[in-house]
Amino acid sequence: MFSALILAACGGHSSSGDIDVDLIDNPRSAEGVDESAQMPVITFDQDLHDFGRLSAGENISYSFHFRNTGKADLIISSCSATCGCTVASFPKDRIAPGGEGYVTVSFNSTGKSGQQYQEVTVVSNAQPARTKLKIIAQVGY
Repeated sequence: MFSALILAACGGHSSSGDIDVDLIDNPRSAEGVDESAQMPVITFDQDLHDFGRLSAGENISYSFHFRNTGKADLIISSCSATCGCTVASFPKDRIAPGGEGYVTVSFNSTGKSGQQYQEVTVVSNAQPARTKLKIIAQVGY
């Protein structure tokens, strides 16, 4: 009886705000799946950028170049930063195998001083699903 209650509660209902599961299908997450499944792979040229020395109040940006080196379309669903002083923009369209793009990270040094280290987490349908990009800067002299 308890099992029936659990199954009824998880009956596959979705709210209108849910993401289409076809977009985030990851065949490697299922048990017993062939490891050669066609997956997107996001490959960045580099995952760290050093802005060097900055004056307080400067707004600067850097574009991290990437390529889809996998065998399926890449979809970036979000980019989140560790601090409100850092924001990222990313392509909203699917990136075909062999396609390229940029994740642009902007840093606002207002109110900051000393060594700064910020991370941006890129979430996609690739394997692995999360990739960290890092920026550093020395604010003030």
